[in-house]
Amino acid sequence: MDIIQIVGIGLMSTVLILVLKEQKPMFAFLLAAATGILIFLFLIGKIGGVISTLQRLAESSGMETVYLKTVFKIIGIAYIAEFGAQIVRDAGQESIASKIELAGKVLIMTLAVPIIGIIIETVMKLLPA
Repeated sequence: MDIIQIVGIGLMSTVLILVLKEQKPMFAFLLAAATGILIFLFLIGKIGGVISTLQRLAESSGMETVYLKTVFKIIGIAYIAEFGAQIVRDAGQESIASKIELAGKVLIMTLAVPIIGIIIETVMKLLPA
């Protein structure tokens, strides 16, 4: 029932933000950012459980852990970039949010190049000469 707690925190924060926005917009933004961080911290434990389960599965299948670590880094970059962009959007800075998303995409592409290379090599080995 974690979702009920998360939604409860979100709803309470939203009501407080709407009240504060009229008189103290800076405090409203800070409350929105703090709420986002609180929800993110709440989810870190859940993410840790998923990561450990996937690591066990990869080890039992004989898969090289370097690939799994790269995929975890890619997922982490995607989530962090999205989270940061949303907070910046809440502050009304759409152009900066777009730059954060672009940076995330470039970093993901940089990490994905070795995996793409391995996939291409594998396909080339499967094709007849």
